[in-house]
Order: sequence, then structure tokens, then C-alpha cells
Amino acid sequence: MSAAVPEPGPAYAAAGDGGEGRHCWVRDPPEFPGTWPGLLVEWRQRGGAWQGRVAYAVTGPHGPALVESWLPAARLEPR
Repeated sequence: MSAAVPEPGPAYAAAGDGGEGRHCWVRDPPEFPGTWPGLLVEWRQRGGAWQGRVAYAVTGPHGPALVESWLPAARLEPR
């Protein structure tokens, strides 16, 4: 992943642009250190920074769990 924060575009097309989400890697989300497979659903810009709404699976104490949240673009990488 480059040091520059990615902006929405061909590699990061969001749902609604092409009718589907995009697979991505979620890097070190809060409370779940590590890298997790996810689905980027949409983008928004807050305070001059891009955030992606993602759904991703993590290993929880009772097995796999699905998490949905807004994360900074720097934590997301195309798969």
C-alpha cells in the first residue's frame, strides 16, 4: 500500500457506481488488530479525509463475526 491516502476511483469503485461493492483488505481496525477480508460498500468525505464503509469478518471469542463500520481510507487496500 502506498503512503498516500487513496481516493475513490477505478480501483476503489463503491457500490452504486457499478452495482456492487469491492473486495478489500481491512488493516488494523479498532479492537481487531490484524488484516481482515472485507467488502467496501461506499465512500464519504469527512473533515477533508476519505472514509470507507466496510463489512468485514473477524475471529471473535465465539467464532467468526461480521463487523460493519466506517474506517479511514488509509486502513483499506484493494484485493
